[in-house]
Amino acid sequence: MELPGPPSSSACAAPDHPPPPEAEEEEEGGRGWVVVPASEVPGADAPKVIDWEDLQQELARVWSLSSALAAARDRKAQLAARLQSALEARQPSVQQDNELAEIRERAKTCADYMWDLKINTKRLTEDVDDRREELGIKSRTLSATSNTLSTARSKLQEADKLLSGKNGLHARLETVERMLRNFAGDTESTAPNGSQNGQAPLAILGLQLSKLSMKKTSYFSDKTEIQKSATTLGYVAHAVSLIASYLDVPLRYALRLGGSRSYVLDHAPSFESSSLASPTSSVPLSTSMRTMDFPLFFESQETTRSAYAIFLLNKDIEQLLNHIGAESLGPRHVLANLKQLTTIVQSQQYISN
Repeated sequence: MELPGPPSSSACAAPDHPPPPEAEEEEEGGRGWVVVPASEVPGADAPKVIDWEDLQQELARVWSLSSALAAARDRKAQLAARLQSALEARQPSVQQDNELAEIRERAKTCADYMWDLKINTKRLTEDVDDRREELGIKSRTLSATSNTLSTARSKLQEADKLLSGKNGLHARLETVERMLRNFAGDTESTAPNGSQNGQAPLAILGLQLSKLSMKKTSYFSDKTEIQKSATTLGYVAHAVSLIASYLDVPLRYALRLGGSRSYVLDHAPSFESSSLASPTSSVPLSTSMRTMDFPLFFESQETTRSAYAIFLLNKDIEQLLNHIGAESLGPRHVLANLKQLTTIVQSQQYISN
């Protein structure tokens, strides 16, 4: 006998599963039976058939199960209350955990910032070390430069002491200038006077260089003119020697002064055979320098040596002119070249320079 609805006097269908929670709640509220559709009853499609003889026992079992279910519901309510209390008690802990997580996040951010700061500090330290090394090098260079400058300043002070004072270079320069003026006064008497344009012949102390000296003399030549020419050449040699000493220039052709009997010295090479050999022999010849004297006067009919002496004397004058930056007027203008030389040397501009 099947009982699809509520239990009757003949039989009662007991479901395999407990009723749904909604029915339980309504049962708790109303303490009665509730009619539900068969589709909502678990096992309604295959109900359990209970014999009448077993109904009492089955009802007892259902009642026992209902009691156990009520106890379970009570325990469930207690557990729910305890769970709610635990959740409420845990809420501050969760909040603290969240705050702790935020603190950890901030700490991690601070740690990353400190790490970056440490890296930047390390880089800055390396840069500072490099700058310190560069500054050390510059400091040592500056110290060396300062020492050099101090040494140069000391030398400058010493030079200033040498320049100033009674025994300084300025005083010596003034002394030299006075000596030069005195020398100019001494050479003024031996300087050629006259003009170079042919109106007045050049002369030294009234003595002219006669054209006789440029020609071949003979026994019938005027001895007075020869003596005057020799004296004039002696004056020229003396003036050239004084000016060379004043300019501190060693003459290429040295002079041996002797008044009207002066000489010009020339170092001419002489060749001597080291051994007797044929003209076709390849044996070298030994060379030695030999000093030859050339007179600045005429003694005999042979005037070649005297003319060569005048030529060498003019070469000495050209050497002095080139030394002071002037040019010679030519090889046959002894007195003109000497006048040009003395004019430049005696000028105030040359003495001042």
